[in-house]
Order: sequence, then structure tokens, then C-alpha cells
Amino acid sequence: MSKAQLVITAVVLEGRSKSEVARDYHVSRQWVQQLCKRYDAEGAAAYIARSRRPHRNPRAVSAEVEEHIVRLRKTLIKRGLDAGAETIAAHLVTDPTIINVPAVSTIWRILTRRSFVTPQPHKRPRSAWKRFEAAMPNQCWQADVTHWHLAHGGGVEILNLLDDHSRLAITSLARRSVSGPDVVDTFTKAFSTWGTPASVLTDNGAIFTGQPRRHGRTALEITLGTLGIKYLTSRPYHPQTCGKVERFHQTQKKWLAAHPAVTIAELQHLLNQFRGYYNQHRPHRALARRTPIQAYTGRPKATPTGYLIPAHYRVRTDVIDAAGVITIRYNSRLHHIGLSKRRRGTKVTVLIDDRDIRVLDRGTGQLIRKLILDPNKDYQPRSVKCGNSPENRL
Repeated sequence: MSKAQLVITAVVLEGRSKSEVARDYHVSRQWVQQLCKRYDAEGAAAYIARSRRPHRNPRAVSAEVEEHIVRLRKTLIKRGLDAGAETIAAHLVTDPTIINVPAVSTIWRILTRRSFVTPQPHKRPRSAWKRFEAAMPNQCWQADVTHWHLAHGGGVEILNLLDDHSRLAITSLARRSVSGPDVVDTFTKAFSTWGTPASVLTDNGAIFTGQPRRHGRTALEITLGTLGIKYLTSRPYHPQTCGKVERFHQTQKKWLAAHPAVTIAELQHLLNQFRGYYNQHRPHRALARRTPIQAYTGRPKATPTGYLIPAHYRVRTDVIDAAGVITIRYNSRLHHIGLSKRRRGTKVTVLIDDRDIRVLDRGTGQLIRKLILDPNKDYQPRSVKCGNSPENRL
């Protein structure tokens, strides 16, 4: 039995005074009077508890503002941009027609009530995240290549460079297939615009690094080494190490999906357009709702502190194949060096100093061939740069 029923029974059926009942049940006399009036008008329905919610709230979001939030949400989604509650709040702050901007939690409740928020109960809680962030701009750049399809179905690749501290999108390059020279040219242009970073982080793609399976160094590793830039690679099959640029891929692709491109030139134009919006106007959640350019310019820049590595000096071992050839990589391009079919299966040591190459028999130490590599040719015949030297007659 509810307290309302007890009060009504005591007054109506037992004939006790309202003041006495209010005192005995520790309630106000006004509430007792209200219950009795409700019983006279509704009968037994007066026993059911009523909602205490106020009929109106002067601080509630108006219908006009709520509809404005919904329209803004739909517009951002259609344009392929972030449309979360915090982003909508940031847009409302800059809107002169909105006098009182609702709190982020209020906007989130509006979006949930209007069925714009999909529950995700299986996501890891924020307390389980392990995050790292460079302390200064240019302390670490992340680079990665992602795949995309043009409107007619052709596949292309996009190279993205991102500053770890500020999330600044340094550059985005679209190519049918990104090559080693493309990577070097992109980094070189970025250095002239944004300065030289202290370190660079990539995955283990062949266009970035020659380690650990391919041996030798790529053109990117040579370029970074000569500038004293530390080069770091992620753990194999662990994209979380380059998580910031991986997350940037998602944001970028979401925007590209809303703006289909037919040609690579159109795609490059869209990438430049998105990069300008992303850096200059889009508030970033990880940056306390600042834009990447604000975070980038807000602190002093880091500079390279690594060791200066010679351009292309290394020692490697190899085995002459059945065609009498060994293969080396120079500036991310493979070159085949002709030796002799009679020496197939011979284990050799290769001394490489930029383009000056010497090939020695690992067992006897005998010089088999020396040459100056021609970087414009894939195959280096035995006669090139060696004349009638004895080692070419072996």
C-alpha cells in the first residue's frame, strides 16, 4: 500500500483530521489536501503516484535550437566531416544566431533522443587506452600509404604525412602507385615548408625501409640519415604504433567518400582542399578542440639530433645466382650486377660506398669485380666502367 493510499484512507474512511494525518505521516498538510481533492475527482486513481517532473523548464533548449543541431548534424555527415556533439558545439559557438550554446552533454542527449547515436557497448573504455604523444611539434612525423578507389573504380594510393604532436596534416600525395622517389620528393618538399623533424615513424613498407628482410637502405633512409633525422619503424603487423596517421586515414576517407573524384588530378585537388579545412578549421578532440595549426604554432619546434649517417655506405653478403648476377638496391631501385655464370653459387661480400662497388669472393678474399654503378640502368654489364681489367675476364 502506497503512502498516498494510507493518507487518503485515514482522512476519508477513518475520519481523522488532515492536520493530524499530516503530522502522523510526516507530510505537509497541503499534500494531504491535494490527495483528498484528487480522490474526490478521480477515485481510486488518486492512489497512483504522479510524476514530479515540472511542466516546463525555462532553461530547456528551444525547439528552434534543437532543429538547428539536427540540421547541422545532417549537413556535416553529408559533407563527410566529423559530426559529433563536441564538433557541433564548436560550430554553434561561431554561429551569431545562437545566443546560448547548449552543453556538449545536452547536444549528445538531443542526438540520442533523435536516434542519431548508435550504441556501441563493445568498445574498449577510455581507461584502457594507452596513448603517447610527442611533446613538441616536429618531434616526430608519422607517414603511411593508404588505398583508395576513384569514382570509375580505378585504384590509387595516397601518401599522408602527419605531425605527431599537433596532428597537423603536413601533406597528402595521390599516385597510381606511390614509389620510393615519390616518398623522397614528398618529404623534401615538406622539409622546405614545415622544417626538418627530429624523427620519422613509418611501418615496414618497402618504399620506406629496407630492413629487416631486404637489407640495405632505401632512398628515404639515406635522405633522413644525411640530415641527422632519426628513423623509426613500427612493430610488424602492429598498426597501432602509427595510430595517429591510421586514424587520419579514416577521417580523410570519410570526407573523400562524400566528394567522389574521377581522376587522380581531381583527387589531389580534393586532398589539398581537405587538408586546408582539417588544419585551419576543424577542431580536434585530442587537442582540446583546437585546430592542428593552432597546436603546431603554439610551441617551439623540435630539430634533428640524430647522428649524421653517410649517404650510402654498407657491407653486405650475397650468393651469385644461376645467371651469374647479384642484385643490390640503390635509392629504392634494384640494380643487377653481372659477374660470371661460372661463379654461380659463389658466396661473395659486397662493399658499397655510394656508387663505388667492390665484389669479393667471401672464401678467398679475391676481388671479382669493381665498378661505378650507373643509377640509370637496371643491369650493369661486365664491360661497364671496367674495361679490360683482369677481374672482368674471370
